[in-house]
Amino acid sequence: MTALATAPATARRSAAARHATLVTRVLTGLLFTVTGLNGFLNFMPAPDPSTMAPAGVAFTAALYATGYMLQLASGVQVVAGVLLVAGRFVPLALALLAPMVVNIFLIHLFLEPSGMGMALFVVAAEIGLAWAYRDKFRPMLQAR
Repeated sequence: MTALATAPATARRSAAARHATLVTRVLTGLLFTVTGLNGFLNFMPAPDPSTMAPAGVAFTAALYATGYMLQLASGVQVVAGVLLVAGRFVPLALALLAPMVVNIFLIHLFLEPSGMGMALFVVAAEIGLAWAYRDKFRPMLQAR
């Protein structure tokens, strides 16, 4: 009788977890899609360099100077963001975004402390989604 009594609670938690995963996946996908598109279309105002830390300005200038890095990063963000929103190839999208998420966090930790809240959200979303899709990552993490 105890197992039957707890079954509905387990189903509710499972449904709540699925809902939280869906919301996190779509919000994260939208965030990366919009910021990636902004890299090409520049529809959001750029931060004022006078309000940024000098190291953050130097890092951004170095990325611009490559002539390709910001376009590459923006393209990956758009592709991965659309995959997350669509719910297709989600583990691939998470794998593509993982190095970017680490870089976003480290930039805000060491070079530009403003924006750390959004960086922490992105890290938490990446970790939470990776955990939700952990069964898909298992084969990749097995030694052969």
